[in-house]
Amino acid sequence: MDGGDRRTQEHRWRRRTTDPGAPVRVLVVDDHNLFRTGLASVLAEHADIEVVAQASNGRLGVRLAHELRPEVVLMDLRLPDIDGVVATRTIVERDPAARVLVLTVATDAQDVVAAVLAGACGYLVKDAPVDDVVVAVRAAAQGEAALSPSAARALLERVRSQHIEAQPEPGMTEELSARELQVLRLVARGMENAQIGAELNISPWTVKKHLSSIFAKLGISNRIQAAIYAVQNGLG
Repeated sequence: MDGGDRRTQEHRWRRRTTDPGAPVRVLVVDDHNLFRTGLASVLAEHADIEVVAQASNGRLGVRLAHELRPEVVLMDLRLPDIDGVVATRTIVERDPAARVLVLTVATDAQDVVAAVLAGACGYLVKDAPVDDVVVAVRAAAQGEAALSPSAARALLERVRSQHIEAQPEPGMTEELSARELQVLRLVARGMENAQIGAELNISPWTVKKHLSSIFAKLGISNRIQAAIYAVQNGLG
C-alpha cells in the first residue's frame, strides 16, 4: 500500500464540512415507510442533525448519497432491490469519506461481517433506543464506529471462529509501536476509549490519538475494522 492509498484511507473518517458547528447531514434508507419517516422525524428534532433525504430502496439511496453527499447514511440491509450490503459497498467505493451506519433487524453474524467489510462504520439493531441511534449518528460523523453489543459479539465470534490459527502479519504489525499494539489488543476485546485509558493509565484523548495512528498505518478507517484486523492477525 503506497502513501497515497494510506492517505485516502486515513481521511475516510473525517467529516467533509469545514464548519464544525454545522448539523450532521443524514440520509435515511429504509423500505418501511412508517419506520423511515418516524426515524427521520425523531432525528430532525435534534438541532445538530439534518435529515437531507429519505430513500425507500437501495438504488435510490445510492443515487441520493452520490448527489447529496451526506455525512452519514442510515442503511437498512433488507431492501426490495439491491440489498444494503451492496448499496453500502457502492456508496463507499464512490465516496471513501462516506459514513454508512447500518440500522436493521438482522443480527446474524454473516450479515454483520458482510456489512462491515463492505465499508459500514457501525451496525445497530432496530430495537436499539432512539438515543443510541442519535449518539451513533453523531459518532459516525466524527469518525467513530458503533456496534450494538449483540452485533459486536456476533462479529468478533465469527471472525475468531474463522481465524483460529491466525498469526500477526509482520509486514503491517511491525509498523505499530508497542503502545499501539496494546491499544489494538484492547480494541479487539471490545473496550471503549475510556476503558482502554484506564487499563493503560493514559487519557481517553491519548487513546484516540493512538487509534488515529493505528488507522493510518494499517490503512483502515474505524475501530470495527481495527478489531477485525487484530483478531485475524492473532492480536485479540
